[in-house]
Amino acid sequence: MNLKAHGMWLLTLSIMSTPALAGHWSYEGDTAPEHWGELESAYKTCQTGMNQSPINIDNTLKAHLSPLKTHYTEGPVKVLNNGHTIQAEEKADTQDAITLDNQRWTLQQFHFHAPSENTIHGKKYDMEMHLVHKNAGGEITVVAVMFDKGAANEELDKIWKPMPQQVDQQATLTTHMDLNNLLPKVKTYWRFSGSLTTPPCSEGVTWLVMQHPLTLSAAQLETLTRTLHHHNNRPVQPLHGRLVVE
Repeated sequence: MNLKAHGMWLLTLSIMSTPALAGHWSYEGDTAPEHWGELESAYKTCQTGMNQSPINIDNTLKAHLSPLKTHYTEGPVKVLNNGHTIQAEEKADTQDAITLDNQRWTLQQFHFHAPSENTIHGKKYDMEMHLVHKNAGGEITVVAVMFDKGAANEELDKIWKPMPQQVDQQATLTTHMDLNNLLPKVKTYWRFSGSLTTPPCSEGVTWLVMQHPLTLSAAQLETLTRTLHHHNNRPVQPLHGRLVVE
């Protein structure tokens, strides 16, 4: 085989190998969000779902929403760089939880998207944090907090300083983190039904988006974006008649 033919063979092999990475998804190129539903059958909902997240919160309906009660006392135990986001994980028997709809929802993990995934009247925030909770039946509620560039957030530094720089690395958190400092003092929120914002894009997720944003410094934002090497926000999805209540 001559060099030219050998080169063409390698190119063909590399193209043919792509489907072998079934399940691999990203925010760029052939595995970007617009292609997620095509990557494997388990991700079909990313393409066909009618209640997908994130959304643009614009027109809302006033309602008597129950106040969000948070019970965050322990904090995460480790931080992981999974290549898609920076994720802080709770211990298996954590007491960190929220009360919503007269149910207890235990915090599983929280992670970050830059820029924000949900938008407010078309505005993207510099960063969005997702606190992912499950109830006893395995249902999911996500509490989302927006961040704009401004004053540094000292609580974030407890994750930022040990943040793993390489994919699939993790670090143990040795400093206690007060998650209450990552929530606005006034916990009013928008509520809607949606999905996970990453494959498999499962629906039936309750979303609570905090109405009051927090701040992080330009340096803190740069640390996150430099570590991830790319934006990690899924574009907003059609409402398909869904209501957002507040």
